[in-house]
Amino acid sequence: MSKITVLVAIFNAEKYLHKCLDSLVDQTLQDIQIVCINDCSTDSSRSIVESYASKDKRFVLINLDENKGQAVARNKGLEVADGEYITMLDSDDWFDPDSLEKAYFAAKNSDADCALFRLVQYYEENGRVEEYRNRTDKISFTGEDAFRLSLDWSLHGLYIVKADIHKSYPYDTSCRLYSDDNTTRLHYLHSRKVVLSDGCYCYRKHSDSMTNSCSILRFDYMNANLSMKKTLIAEGVKGYISNIEEVLDMYENHRWLNVVDAYWYYWLHKSNFSREECMEIERRIASMLHTIEKKRIAPSLKWKLGYYPFRSYVIFRFVENLYFSLRRLIR
Repeated sequence: MSKITVLVAIFNAEKYLHKCLDSLVDQTLQDIQIVCINDCSTDSSRSIVESYASKDKRFVLINLDENKGQAVARNKGLEVADGEYITMLDSDDWFDPDSLEKAYFAAKNSDADCALFRLVQYYEENGRVEEYRNRTDKISFTGEDAFRLSLDWSLHGLYIVKADIHKSYPYDTSCRLYSDDNTTRLHYLHSRKVVLSDGCYCYRKHSDSMTNSCSILRFDYMNANLSMKKTLIAEGVKGYISNIEEVLDMYENHRWLNVVDAYWYYWLHKSNFSREECMEIERRIASMLHTIEKKRIAPSLKWKLGYYPFRSYVIFRFVENLYFSLRRLIR
């Protein structure tokens, strides 16, 4: 058994892959397993990983015959993971040399099931470097406290977690993007203790990223949010969440804001989508309106212009178009 298994899902990542894999080879914590899942790449990603694997027995390469997205790829990696703890690293990101060592010993020395990295964001276009600031002064949490903070990302979602927890709650395959959001929250919820570490996860922000490009997949976030709500209800029934109604109220407000934000993004970038994509995006948003529980939306939010949860998509679209047009004029 290794101390940590690192899951690296890869799809056409040749531009960034060497930096990612070099950062794993150079870790001061040597007792790691590096599981690379090639999600049917059409560039040289596979041969790059094969080159590393031929020189370093810590590498495991899994080749998928069909592109299924990060969630499916990572879950395939989970099947062979042998680490005491498990983490993920996106193929365009990297770790500082001592990141895994710091996270591992932060968890072990605190008897914690989960240890978060420091998250440092590197903006490729302008060279800006910015650390993500968790909106809490605490450095140690109960699992439920960490879970609650993660609902609005007051606590980010990059960490190592005990293997038994990760394998009990694999990645959410209900959408191709944002599959790790729901999984993160469940990992926190089922951890006895969550701590912060000084290990650094280096997150690359660039226009090539799917989450930063004009893709219909960006709207998967609404489906991921709905899937999370259903999971919260199920976990509440099992008794894992105290004050479940309060949590559902909080999450429903968060989910509603994301629906409005989805329409805002569509309104700004509509010209970048095809007619068929526009129809599909509007269909998704319209169907999502019917899942919002109006009674859970805070009065201070729903009575603001642009934030009333109408069921009718025609009315919603009219109000949002008016609201966003006014916002643009004021700015």
